[in-house]
Amino acid sequence: MTQAMSVLLTQEAAAPQWGKADVTFDGGAARIHLGNGDELRQIQMAARKLRNQGVTTVNLEGQDWDLNRQWSFAQGFVTAKPGWQLNWTGDAATVATLEQRMEAARFARGLINETPENLPPQKLATQAANWLKTLGGDAVSFRIIEGEALLEEQWVGIHAVGRGSERPPVMLELDYNPLGADAPVSVALVGKGITFDSGGYSLKASEGMLNMKCDMGGAATVTAALGLAIRQGLNKRVKLFLCCAENLVSGRAFKLGDILSYKNGVTVEVVNTDAEGRLVLADGLQAASASGAPFIIDAATLTGAAVMAVGGNYNAIFSPDEAVLDLARTKAKAVAEKVWALPLEPWHKDMCPSAYADTANSRPVKGGGAGGASNAAGFLWRFVAPEAKWLHVDLAAAFEDSAGALWAAGATTHGVLTIAELLKD
Repeated sequence: MTQAMSVLLTQEAAAPQWGKADVTFDGGAARIHLGNGDELRQIQMAARKLRNQGVTTVNLEGQDWDLNRQWSFAQGFVTAKPGWQLNWTGDAATVATLEQRMEAARFARGLINETPENLPPQKLATQAANWLKTLGGDAVSFRIIEGEALLEEQWVGIHAVGRGSERPPVMLELDYNPLGADAPVSVALVGKGITFDSGGYSLKASEGMLNMKCDMGGAATVTAALGLAIRQGLNKRVKLFLCCAENLVSGRAFKLGDILSYKNGVTVEVVNTDAEGRLVLADGLQAASASGAPFIIDAATLTGAAVMAVGGNYNAIFSPDEAVLDLARTKAKAVAEKVWALPLEPWHKDMCPSAYADTANSRPVKGGGAGGASNAAGFLWRFVAPEAKWLHVDLAAAFEDSAGALWAAGATTHGVLTIAELLKD
């Protein structure tokens, strides 16, 4: 059995022989020397250093480990491969919260890191539904709309994006209702579930396609957030819509120049088949709006433009309502996650013009052109009920292509805690 290394926090500087090191060792213990900067970031980086030195089992010890400090350490310590163990410290309530968070994070990480061959759209929807059913019991009911049945209900975006694959696209509609049949829906969640994104006929280069198993990160994030909130006693009705498809090339795949006529009457010209996420989310947002939910949250690994704008340590957030943005910032700060609001004005709806339809799904230039993340949000806004409050989360921080100073390669689950907190408000 591997011996656990004790890890302690200290405000004292390292002894001179350690130079500027922020992690030192004394026997079987490691000490993280906190400075005057961002302590949570420093703790996460220290966890990565320990993991990179081959440490696989740790006990967090001492009085200085609060909830967010322990979670920051965990975020740096975990890896896609098994073989690590982290033992918490603190009172029973703190440990229980950390275990609940880790359960949700493991679920999301497992889905996002899964190979695309092993996670077709129907399996993604089924696994999400079954996991939530184990947590919510009889309060959870669901249905999966598959293949041609999507057209019968006019979910044209999911169908179009997924029809090029031999494995059919699906929409998961899940209802968590602990209050009774006639209870109003308080929140609706929508997740992008592209289980693999080749770019379609707007084909990605190999290096851009390699990690596109992560393109269902939005579906995993909202599912894990709902599961965490259920674990923590959520007592309101929430509906979940996952928009699941494989975006592949074949004789049946949708094409540039196609025009999609959505359920709400909006027509969309396809000018880039690699801007497929917004096409499937349009269906999910309409379904969420039809639920009557006064608050709609969607999450998606939607645009490279968001990554360029905020980097890989923040998630970009959008809303036409400043109060919604303030709430998201407050909730994210409480759980030590990072969000940054990008512009969204009414004119962003018209930033992808088409000569043939009400709008195009992008601009016919590389990456969608300047302001691509805001233009994508403006596109989505067309499909949200005017009376609903709406938060769009572009998950720039959901996945790391390779290991870095803060994260191991793979899913980060950054965003799960923020959305779970928003559900509880």
